[in-house]
Amino acid sequence: MARKSRRELASAEQGAIPVTVIDVARVAGVSPITVSRALHRPERVSEATRERVLEVVREMGYVPNLLAGSLASSKSRLVAILLPTLANSIFATLVQSVMERLTEAGYHSLLGPTGYSPEKEEALLEAILGRRPDAIVLTGTLHTDGSRARLASAGIPVVEAWDLGEHALDMQVGFSHEEVGQLVAEHFHGKGYQRFSVITVDDPRGIRRCEGLTRRLAQLGIEDVPVEVLPLPSTWSVGREGLRRLLQRDPRPELVFCSSDSVALGALAEAAAQGLRVPEEIAVLGFGDTVDSQHAHPALSTISVNSAVMGRTVAEALLRRLAGGKAVERHDTGFHLVERAST
Repeated sequence: MARKSRRELASAEQGAIPVTVIDVARVAGVSPITVSRALHRPERVSEATRERVLEVVREMGYVPNLLAGSLASSKSRLVAILLPTLANSIFATLVQSVMERLTEAGYHSLLGPTGYSPEKEEALLEAILGRRPDAIVLTGTLHTDGSRARLASAGIPVVEAWDLGEHALDMQVGFSHEEVGQLVAEHFHGKGYQRFSVITVDDPRGIRRCEGLTRRLAQLGIEDVPVEVLPLPSTWSVGREGLRRLLQRDPRPELVFCSSDSVALGALAEAAAQGLRVPEEIAVLGFGDTVDSQHAHPALSTISVNSAVMGRTVAEALLRRLAGGKAVERHDTGFHLVERAST
């Protein structure tokens, strides 16, 4: 077969003739397999070679045929990440950290929002598994029987992030939500707080943090802990409405533990609207340590769940398993209290 001339390659750039991996290899002065490795397994070629290949790819407008590559290798280089919502920044750092590490290793990520619904998660899994991902990241440990059966049948690495439960599908990377509540109870009880309260959305993980708080407070002799549970999603409006309801109670709470920073920021706004001084008249604690919490007025105290570390750990667990190694089945990435001006 005659080789394409430079003129023909230039025409191919404009879309007249598809540029092939052989064309890229010829211009870059490397073998086709080196081009493939530079694009899909960058760790297997030198940085200089990869840069030269990428430069030629950009100049020629080459688009890799990912489907053909996956058929040849039985690998899609695709990792699906299912999370409750794309609207709440509490998950953003985790997802970004996972995706950055996977991209470094030559994998692509597919995001799917479940809307906090195990049934929607099952429907998404049914669609995504048909695309043959190499691995899946799930948020939390609550899944339908159908989801568990599909994942067991798929036989691919699965990480449940953001939570630690008793019945792992495969690997778990996260923290104990109950222990978060216990920490809040012990720390603020030790500071002298007696009248605790909670504003949470109707999310199982938020409810578990609330239960951890109330159980530990009961052990410390505090039985009456008002809890306002409002519908999803987590927004400032939820925080404002929740605090309005709590302030109608007598006696008024001294501290409000919120299920997310977004809810806590709403509570801060409502406190300001009602002329309450924070933390002198009411203290507010969030969850998630989002960027907005640092710039609130007053700066929001919150629980950090080490999202960046968690995301990196999720990615490394998957990569070890995908490389044929044995990853840690249960990895506790922990959490810590970040106390600022609101408590």
